[in-house]
Amino acid sequence: MEELPPASTEGKGALHGRYELGRVLGHGTFSKVYLARDLRSGENVAMKVVAKDKVLRAGMAEQVKREIAVMRLVRHPNIVELHEVMATRSRIFFAMEFVRGGELFARIASSGRLREDAARRYFRQLVSAVDFCHGRGVYHRDLKPENLLLDDAGDLKVGDFGLSAFADHASADGLLHTACGTPAYVAPEVIGKRGYEGAKADLWSCGVILFVLLSGYLPFQDDNLVTMYRKIHRGDFRCPPWFSSDARRVVMKLLDPNPSTRITVAKLVEMPWFKKTPITRMVSAAKDTEEKGKKQEPAAADEPEILNAFHLISLSKGFDLSPLFEKEAARGRRDDGIQFGTRETAEGVVARLEGVAARLEGEENGRKGRLAVAPSVLVVEVRKGGGDALESVEVLVRPASPVAQGH
Repeated sequence: MEELPPASTEGKGALHGRYELGRVLGHGTFSKVYLARDLRSGENVAMKVVAKDKVLRAGMAEQVKREIAVMRLVRHPNIVELHEVMATRSRIFFAMEFVRGGELFARIASSGRLREDAARRYFRQLVSAVDFCHGRGVYHRDLKPENLLLDDAGDLKVGDFGLSAFADHASADGLLHTACGTPAYVAPEVIGKRGYEGAKADLWSCGVILFVLLSGYLPFQDDNLVTMYRKIHRGDFRCPPWFSSDARRVVMKLLDPNPSTRITVAKLVEMPWFKKTPITRMVSAAKDTEEKGKKQEPAAADEPEILNAFHLISLSKGFDLSPLFEKEAARGRRDDGIQFGTRETAEGVVARLEGVAARLEGEENGRKGRLAVAPSVLVVEVRKGGGDALESVEVLVRPASPVAQGH
């Protein structure tokens, strides 16, 4: 067992009496990542330890707050999960999902390019995670194989949201202006420093990743950084001959140097290459159908999706991290309302709160179709309507589905 300095642990070598820290998994500019064991559940986690003094000296406090807020918001099967955050006077601790399979980059480096079926599987999972983030106004801005991990089942997990941004960080022109990311994966408009849309920049990076998965090398590479940037601006690359025509078409549409004509996720997922089902999966599906003795009918196009725990968690407010840095609360935080979930009926909630409740009926359309939630689960919101908090209070009781946009 490797130990942290004494100031970072409590009790008998356990962090806050909850986690036992082990070997170092990796290093960053301001942090180290340790393998740790949750003493309550016995499960392994990845413990990211951030040095507060280094973060403050570099003026990165807001970025750390943003990373935590983002990871609490984007709960998705293909995104590394943040379990909890703790802090001492000198350090901040991120207890995160431990993804055993390592980096996707390591697999490419050891085995070279992937077969199209394998590349498509990882790419679909990447696009699913990225689109989920975009639907919640989050842009990763540093997508690359080194930030894509593989779990025990071989599924992809997007990690490292240290350079991410929220949609409301855009300037008055509606664009982001911070040039960040890894040179070989960054979009041309980001390099141009004239402003960019976070979603389109992320899709460019996805295109570079797809090219790497299929070829085993980068589409834009040169020992001279300026020369490489010129190639990126021109979209100067060539697909190798083993790319199928459908795969080549997808890559070309993603690596369009003009962001206004670059393909969107909505059109990407409809492309034949993206939708293609592997033969092995088709054979397996046919066998399962035969064993069941009946053909499975596809779900109706307008059948509502059921909200799960991840959607409800994403409705909760981000917690205040200002005590970690002893500064003012993050810009734009609202304190005029609270939300909570309940299985009580609308009438019961109104009686308890002695307010006026209005229950919304029907269903709402989310970004990817109709959403629904069990009728017994409601979202209750209490707001200050005006004046003193004791003078005017509004109570709104509604099914959870109208406020959960996207899936």
